[in-house]
Amino acid sequence: MATTNWTLPDHPTLPKGKTVAVVVLDGWGEASPDQYNCIHVAQTPVTDSLKNGAPEKWRLVKAHGTAVGLPSDDDMGNSEVGHNALGAGRIFAQGAKLVDAALASGKIWEDEGFNYIKESFDKGTLHLIGLLSDGGVHSRLDQVQLIVKGASERGAKRIRLHILTDGRDVLDGSSVGFVETIEKDLAQLREQGVDARIASGGGRMYVTMDRYENDWSVVKRGWDAQVLGEAPYKFPNALEAVKTLRAEPKANDQYLPPFVIVDESGKSVGPIVDGDAVVTFNFRADRMVMLAKALEFPDFDKFDRVRVPKIKYAGMLQYDGELKLPSKYLVSPPLIERTSGEYLVKNGVRTFACSETVKFGHVTFFWNGNRSGYFDETREEYVEIPSDSGITFNEQPKMKALEIAEKTRDAILSGKFDQVRINLPNGDMVGHTGDIEATVVACKAADEAVKMVLDAVEQVGGIYLVTADHGNAEDMVKRNKAGEPMLDKSGSIQILTSHTLQPVPVAIGGPGLHPGVRFRSDIQTPGLANVAATVMNLHGFQAPADYETTLIEVVDK
Repeated sequence: MATTNWTLPDHPTLPKGKTVAVVVLDGWGEASPDQYNCIHVAQTPVTDSLKNGAPEKWRLVKAHGTAVGLPSDDDMGNSEVGHNALGAGRIFAQGAKLVDAALASGKIWEDEGFNYIKESFDKGTLHLIGLLSDGGVHSRLDQVQLIVKGASERGAKRIRLHILTDGRDVLDGSSVGFVETIEKDLAQLREQGVDARIASGGGRMYVTMDRYENDWSVVKRGWDAQVLGEAPYKFPNALEAVKTLRAEPKANDQYLPPFVIVDESGKSVGPIVDGDAVVTFNFRADRMVMLAKALEFPDFDKFDRVRVPKIKYAGMLQYDGELKLPSKYLVSPPLIERTSGEYLVKNGVRTFACSETVKFGHVTFFWNGNRSGYFDETREEYVEIPSDSGITFNEQPKMKALEIAEKTRDAILSGKFDQVRINLPNGDMVGHTGDIEATVVACKAADEAVKMVLDAVEQVGGIYLVTADHGNAEDMVKRNKAGEPMLDKSGSIQILTSHTLQPVPVAIGGPGLHPGVRFRSDIQTPGLANVAATVMNLHGFQAPADYETTLIEVVDK
């Protein structure tokens, strides 16, 4: 392999040495103004002024689908692929796309990961754990169906599913249909002599799918049901479980309590035991890492596992490249090398990155090509502000926006950094709760944080680039084909808690910006991956030739 030439050529006109602030507003898309557009409803004078100021300094870019490496333009973007694209400057096949390709070619069955778990098929059970949903953000039902079918054709005689219901990336209540679909498949397998059934379940936000070590009790609830076969609710089958638990007051798919399926004698039909194989089938990493640690780490101490079965475990993908977690996986991850962060650090750009826990990994790990740690700790500082835990984010919608902004302001004014890079999570994390009033508060808080950062940029004669990773807060209602809000049976609007397919803004400015800089109008469909070359230009460098082209040009003024 050729060695990388890390030296970036100088930009012909843009100077080096200006402090550049890169601000990512998480979940901040651009949509028509109405009462369900929380960004529009909120008082956001700073981001409004960016949009309504110089038109050649504000534009929209694509943040979903093929622009971020996802299979189709029906796929909403997410923070992981968004930050990969922002940092890498190129588009890489992502999550679902990688899995689709491996399933279509049959490569998944030939690779090391599957052959490793296959060793357990003769005497043990194959357990599949993950989100049962067609949302395409964390997992996809059709892939799970193909894994079940493929494993049964290749020697799995006993299969147990441990399902997590969604209601966040898809409609609340859709869990019932997904369970019916997979139960049909399992019934057909049982007719063919394969002992295949659902063994446990629960709602994704209450069982298993916590992230960033926010609340280990979520993972423990899952462990107890999946591994120990213990849960507060016991049912003869999963359809009855989901329907009964959904009938409770205030119940929704995201927060269904854990349940286990039991036989006539009341015994769990599928605890994980010695000699079994386990696959976590989510392709998206962030909400599988904690369970992966519990399954794989011998010295795990976050909760009492009670019993640690000797299993063969593989993830759908590797969820953390630095921790090599899990060590076995069915599909290999995109190798993202030569990210913009690494180039800039190697060209002397001193870098500060900051967010709170829930998005800290996005401005570090995902930005840097799915890689943990520093490229050069003498030139980088990463600051994580602990997120609120034990509450839903609509209870404290301002989150840690102010603290992130204060740390960033101090970093800018210290003169120690050439780039500061931050993520303000409010629009996304509060938007996911579906609480419109709280999301309005969240957007205002993010806007105030932007003001603090831009004021500091002003003081040091720097440059800013403000963008987002995908949409969310700009549209909080489900819409019909005509774009009108959809109503449920009781006549209430159907709240949208998921990301959107909307484009996101990119704004540039600051006293250090060369007066001739403006956005180009000749790029057909610019996306998030075009931002990296743009940022390199603002630092006075030209981007590598294979990067997506810069969004800016310099004209004589």
